[in-house]
Amino acid sequence: VGTLPGGCDSLGRCFCRAEFAGPRCEQCSPGHHSYPHCYACSCDSRGAVDNNCSPAGQCRCHGNFAGHTCNQCALGFYGYPSCTPCQCSQEGSLHSTCDQESGQCSCRPGVTGLRCESCVPGAYGFPH
Repeated sequence: VGTLPGGCDSLGRCFCRAEFAGPRCEQCSPGHHSYPHCYACSCDSRGAVDNNCSPAGQCRCHGNFAGHTCNQCALGFYGYPSCTPCQCSQEGSLHSTCDQESGQCSCRPGVTGLRCESCVPGAYGFPH
């Protein structure tokens, strides 16, 4: 499937098209996936470690990125492509994740603010 018309060398190694590798062009070359089709990995350069991916096309993402091609923020981060940590208040928020676009944390009743770090007017002290 991936061999070039030139055939093979004197050691029996076939000449492969760029997206194929192996002695008989029986696998995808680095940066390609899904043999025998060998599609380009297409990893997002901002979120991926490199442009190599798994045989199924999953790119290797930096810790604050996620997705098949590392083109979105991981849980606990927001604002792609910067993917900034949520930093939700432990006392004032319901959990440590936030809205992946705005960074808004989910606040407990009586608490407000992007990070759930303030009491609503008329309230005082964080609930426990």
